[in-house]
Amino acid sequence: MQINLMKNRVIPILLSAFVFLFSGSQNAYSVELKVLSGNGSRPAVIEICKLFEAQTGYQVKVEFAVNPHVRERVDGGEYVDVVVLNPPVLDQLINSQKVTASSKTPFGRIGVGAAIAAGAPKMDIYTTEGFKKSLLGVSSVAFPGDGASGKYFISLLSRMGIEQEMQSKLRPMSGEYNVEGVAKGEVEMIVVVASRIYGVPGVQYLGLIPAELQTWIGFSAGVGSGSKYPKEAAQLTQFFKQTQAQQIMKKIGIEPLLD
Repeated sequence: MQINLMKNRVIPILLSAFVFLFSGSQNAYSVELKVLSGNGSRPAVIEICKLFEAQTGYQVKVEFAVNPHVRERVDGGEYVDVVVLNPPVLDQLINSQKVTASSKTPFGRIGVGAAIAAGAPKMDIYTTEGFKKSLLGVSSVAFPGDGASGKYFISLLSRMGIEQEMQSKLRPMSGEYNVEGVAKGEVEMIVVVASRIYGVPGVQYLGLIPAELQTWIGFSAGVGSGSKYPKEAAQLTQFFKQTQAQQIMKKIGIEPLLD
């Protein structure tokens, strides 16, 4: 009789625990966060979001576009939980009340770099004169036409006094497809935010352009003001500041921003 009483007590307790654990698991997997990100941070965002998924059980759907297009989409009313953009563009969404101001999380920065096809003879881009000579010596140079790094690159040509000579060589491309054009032999060189080059097969990274010509492109995350999951979205923005995320960024060449 005593054993039966124990069974009568233990079984409901075990069932309750199972239901609680199963319910918690279901709740985690029912959270799906939508992330809209600029292209410059693409490799880091992909890896960090995968790690975040593995550790939280949440699902994260990521879409990429050039920064101005992300801003237009969000300003136009597209639903988003988290945005990852260059700080000035994110600030525009904060000003239009599409992103919660208190959620702004700067997490990294990187410079502009250059790449050529794998196996091609290396070029000197490490001094201003070397970079200038290399640009004038190639048949074509790709850059993201609507991206921050692409616009900066065009301004550099004017600073170096080779704007006119370069006109016939310039190949503006989309933010989603530019480094890949070098790998396929469509263009000889790419100048773009350096993190965009990481992980693209068929190209060799030459390095950052000279310090005296360099600009730093920052990355910040923020929570969409209309997010259905503001708490979970905030977890993701803060995750970009965690040690594991910083290690991913360093591997790609992004300099983490510390508090």
